[in-house]
Amino acid sequence: MPVPAAPSPGPAERRPLARPAAWFRLGLLVALLAAAAVTVLALHPERLLAQGWPQLSGGAAVVLFSAAYGVCTAAFVPRPILNIAAGALFGAPAGTAAAVAGTVLGSAASFGLGRLLGQDALRPLLRGKWLRAADRQLSRHGFRSMMAVRLFPGVPFAAANYCAAVSRVRWAPFLLATALGSAPATAAYVIAGSHATAPTSPAFLGATAFIAVTGLAAVVVAWRKKGLTRRLSRS
Repeated sequence: MPVPAAPSPGPAERRPLARPAAWFRLGLLVALLAAAAVTVLALHPERLLAQGWPQLSGGAAVVLFSAAYGVCTAAFVPRPILNIAAGALFGAPAGTAAAVAGTVLGSAASFGLGRLLGQDALRPLLRGKWLRAADRQLSRHGFRSMMAVRLFPGVPFAAANYCAAVSRVRWAPFLLATALGSAPATAAYVIAGSHATAPTSPAFLGATAFIAVTGLAAVVVAWRKKGLTRRLSRS
């Protein structure tokens, strides 16, 4: 009686063969991010506010700041600090342009690194109900989903970049939503930084009021969603 031939391995059976390389790339991504964070902390970027910017003029200083901003955001430096610094150094119009440009650059760097080095290792881990739902939302409605993420002030910026990289959202919707969605809060912080020496001015009061209101709205929405999640888990 002939022995039936063994079936050829399917995609699910072949996938573990690629995992060591995928996990190696993920480890490289973690190492790069850790090295970048340590480097940024060692350079003490907060001294920028006290000691001033290098003696460059006009567009060169704005471009250099935008590039440094992008590196810092990819290394998990809080954006509000950088936005305030942009306002203090360049004023509201140029500071907002520099901060938004740096935001897009940092997002692109984070997204590219996450997709190149982390996606293959992390996508097989998307097995939970909520994780799969978030992945489907980002993959099918990339621009709309990223706009919501950027407009919601409670979502960690760098973490959102790397999470989006794991999904199948395309580059163009991701970057466009990042630029448009982050602009309002970015401008508010920049305006506050540019008028920090005049805390009673209408511009400073309006900017801080916007930051406070959006922050409070984020807390309320997060609290309501937490309560909804608890009720769903009990049902």
